[in-house]
Amino acid sequence: MEIMSIRYIKKCEMNDLLTLYTQLHRKDTPLPEKSRLLSIWEEITTNSLLHYFVVEYEDKIVSSCTLSIIPNFTRSGRPYGLIENVVTRSDYRRKGFGLKVLRGALKVAWEKNCYKEMLLTGSKDPAIHQFYEKSGFKQGVKTGFVANAPDYRG
Repeated sequence: MEIMSIRYIKKCEMNDLLTLYTQLHRKDTPLPEKSRLLSIWEEITTNSLLHYFVVEYEDKIVSSCTLSIIPNFTRSGRPYGLIENVVTRSDYRRKGFGLKVLRGALKVAWEKNCYKEMLLTGSKDPAIHQFYEKSGFKQGVKTGFVANAPDYRG
């Protein structure tokens, strides 16, 4: 029996994460050139407010999400968090990997004293919504709005 482990991503795993991200969006804008990718990765891996979680199974990354901790003056100065880029390899879905990675991210958020976590999804699929609710998120608590940059065609 293989062991499923949740952990922080390693600095040497950028390419593995980028491969997993190809399953995040059916269509996405092209990646920047390698030097820009490496610069972004350096920024990500050295920022203590950014947490990239992965689930490793069968010696490969099968699921991931990011947690951003945002410092805050309200709520007694407690930070809040934003979870994004939740993805599980298509051949490993519905096996508990996504749930594991989200619960791991929430655990760290609570350890960092966040008073709330937010997550947005563009999916209209009720099964996806149920998955997020099973992970600990509630619909209808707040209303989400998104503004895209004028030049973004995503």
